[in-house]
Amino acid sequence: MNEKQDFTTGSIPVKMTKFMFPILGALILQAMYSAVDLLIVGQFGTTAGISGVSTGSSIMNLVTFTLSALTTGVTVLIGQYLGEGNQNRLGTLIGNAICFFMMLAVILTVVLVIFARPIAVLMQAPEEAVDLTVLYIRICGAGFVFVVFYNFISSIFRGLGDSRLPLIFVTIACITNVIGDLVLVAGFHMNVAGAAIATIAAQAVSVILSLVIIRKKDLPFKMTRADLSFGPEVKKFLNVGTPLALQELLTNLSFLALCAFINRLGLEASSGYGVAQRIQSFVMLIPSSIMQSMASFVAQNVGAGKEDRAKGAMKCGMAIGGIIGIFIFYLAFFHGDLLSAAFTSDELVIQKSFEYLRGFAPEAVVTSILFSYMGYFNGHSWSLFVMAQGLAQSFLVRLPMSYFMSIRPDASLTGIGLAAPTATCFGILLCTIYYIYRRKKA
Repeated sequence: MNEKQDFTTGSIPVKMTKFMFPILGALILQAMYSAVDLLIVGQFGTTAGISGVSTGSSIMNLVTFTLSALTTGVTVLIGQYLGEGNQNRLGTLIGNAICFFMMLAVILTVVLVIFARPIAVLMQAPEEAVDLTVLYIRICGAGFVFVVFYNFISSIFRGLGDSRLPLIFVTIACITNVIGDLVLVAGFHMNVAGAAIATIAAQAVSVILSLVIIRKKDLPFKMTRADLSFGPEVKKFLNVGTPLALQELLTNLSFLALCAFINRLGLEASSGYGVAQRIQSFVMLIPSSIMQSMASFVAQNVGAGKEDRAKGAMKCGMAIGGIIGIFIFYLAFFHGDLLSAAFTSDELVIQKSFEYLRGFAPEAVVTSILFSYMGYFNGHSWSLFVMAQGLAQSFLVRLPMSYFMSIRPDASLTGIGLAAPTATCFGILLCTIYYIYRRKKA
């Protein structure tokens, strides 16, 4: 490792910030995928198209986020091996992971293409948008191998302490996606189909160019043909990644259930929530970048036996995220209508989006605290607890509260949106108790 990629020495705030900002940049550009799709479909497509992209992208986000959580196991093991000075195990780890994720890509492609319609019906997509939702899922599913390997390649470089290359990869993809949307949706009026094709084409270009870049880069490990197998490292990274993936899967299923609750309230509510989701994805960028950088930062220090430095990183992440979160809260709570107007000119859709954002806005602050805890625990490979608290807050608080708010006679999207920060506060309580327990046990 070079000095920039070594997190076991130097200023914690400086090194964490330098590592975090490229991750944040990559997440911003990733969020622009669905946002650009929705924005251009909203301006040049139909209201049913907005709902189709919203519901379809919710499904794809479920699968993608679950996959990304699974690759965290690779990121954490790489960081720990580097911290231990055990680089000779990296080639075997990455070779084993390539075989596993190739198999997973094939399985996910088959499932998404074949079961697109039952999934859309299960999501209670508005009748006018069912066929468009199915079309979006099938097109994205057909090219899902590129989504799998984008996330896998990025996880490798985050583990190596390099957040700059993933930013380059996603920048290439985002530019390609914007061009594709403008050509296919605005130019050829392909509506939802054009948005889906542009998204997958962008991922394909990103993966191909990233492989070209990797071949020219001097990496701190060697991989042989014998490493390309289902070897012992698969079990090791799955032990870390599987609980996180299961948590992500079930948590996002709770969000899909939320989407279904809102879909029952009508097309305007469904489309308004779809717009709010795009804004919500940007609100969550700071906490997500903190959690991803925290896992890599803490993993290296755990491997090097520097626990005090790992704790300092967690507290630093909470402070950075909380300060930025206050500003984001202000924008979402007081100016959510202006943010929503960037995606559609339909006043009813804007009003429904703003309703949801008023309830959701506190999440910008409290999630930074929760995700700092989670990144710290992930870096220690304590992913079983991360899964448990995630499921507890989703199924004991967020989902019941969302359902209750949606069935009230005067149902408001503000009340439904408030379920998210309420659940997060419950998660913070659980994490604080577990952190105290671990400190006493050490």
